Amino acid sequence: MNIRTLLTAAAVSLLSLAGPAHADGLSALDSFLREVDSARADFTQVVTSPKKSGEAAPRQRTSTGRFEFLRPDRFRFVYAKPFEQTIVADGQRLWLHDVDLNQVSVRAQKDALGSTPAALIASGGDLSALRAAFDFKALPEKDGLQWVEALPKARDGQLQRVRIGLRGNQLAVLEIVDGLGQRSELTFKGWQASPGLKPGDFRFEPPVGADVIRN
Repeated sequence: MNIRTLLTAAAVSLLSLAGPAHADGLSALDSFLREVDSARADFTQVVTSPKKSGEAAPRQRTSTGRFEFLRPDRFRFVYAKPFEQTIVADGQRLWLHDVDLNQVSVRAQKDALGSTPAALIASGGDLSALRAAFDFKALPEKDGLQWVEALPKARDGQLQRVRIGLRGNQLAVLEIVDGLGQRSELTFKGWQASPGLKPGDFRFEPPVGADVIRN
């Protein structure tokens, strides 16, 4: 399963948070879950595959796009470059639209999230709501960021770990490593907290003529 699928499983995150000054990463993450109800940001995602025998360096792929979410259960990733793709959670279903293939896949959202990075985005409340799926620990501050590591309790091999880097009241970096050692790093900029999003903004209609696959 690739990194983009994991983000959705989705597909991817966190964002701004209002943690107390000098709080460790766990306190900051808990404040984010309690206090941030919606946000929007641009992202750059770099996926690095494990180096294979005979390769001079690991392979990398870079994508850019926009991300937004509305708690407790709606989010959207819009990949713009190099390939157009949209991932939408509307509260009931998870949609994945591949523009080049003119193909849409859809599945029940409750079955798609679980112990994925997307669960960190969609969840509301506090850390206790996520401890059934993840083990959390605060990591040392590095590069001016507060860090938290989330390890999935499900040992199905799809996801090894997620690391979340926070700067002040913003999500700065999200690192994801899958079961095959593929690493994805998302960096966020242009953060807009509470941008006035509504549930209807996450409605998705498959384009006319698209091949719709229901799982």
